[in-house]
Amino acid sequence: MRKNNIKRIWAEGGVVLNCFLSIADAYSAELMAHQGFDCLTVDLQHGLQDMGDAALQFQAISTTDTVPVARVPWLEPVSIMKTLDLGASALICPLVNNRKDAETLVQYAKYPPLGERSFGPHRQMLYAGADYPQHANDESVLIAMIETREALDNLEEIASTPGIDALYIGPADLSLNLGFPPGFEPDQPEMVAAFDAVLKAARDAGIIAGIHCGSTAFANRMIDRGFRLVTVLNDGKLMAQASQQVIQNIQRTAK
Repeated sequence: MRKNNIKRIWAEGGVVLNCFLSIADAYSAELMAHQGFDCLTVDLQHGLQDMGDAALQFQAISTTDTVPVARVPWLEPVSIMKTLDLGASALICPLVNNRKDAETLVQYAKYPPLGERSFGPHRQMLYAGADYPQHANDESVLIAMIETREALDNLEEIASTPGIDALYIGPADLSLNLGFPPGFEPDQPEMVAAFDAVLKAARDAGIIAGIHCGSTAFANRMIDRGFRLVTVLNDGKLMAQASQQVIQNIQRTAK
């Protein structure tokens, strides 16, 4: 089976650099996959994709060594099992708030005896190899999003759930839930304390802490803080920023 490079990077003590894909287009995904990110996350929660788009994007990402990841829409079995079958090597699941939620995620994503995932990884066996079913439970990565006060109150039990590989902060939703405006670079003391709590819970459980970032500067600060999975924006925002920079850098003379 094709080895999951996310796990290799973490095992070597490295940091995984991720970007979200929000544009429902295979060529766009292929273009992003050739830029050097460790993994790319097809965003089925807030992106423009549906499952058909996701399949094409996974195929496009597969032209490179970039690891295909998906953020599923919700903690429910159909999207979790289907996304893994289509080719995702890792899943980011929103709103994992307690141990029961974490155990449910593992149940849906792992084959028996660890879980109850249904068998039918047709495209995944083309991508990962014919022996995918024998190794899927070990190679797949499950990432629980921490986005609420309830999740902060239950960090230790979420992090210690067998099968959970990482905790991942969604700063916009977490900001909202803690009473602040949504943002991707929060600096309120309560938010900073939440970051540290997630880092400690992950460290104590022997798993990884990750975070969504609004800029490269913020991502670098989070890496220095101890996060080992950092996402920098998404394809649409990067396109908009680059376009704005071009326009600002061109001298234009009114005539």
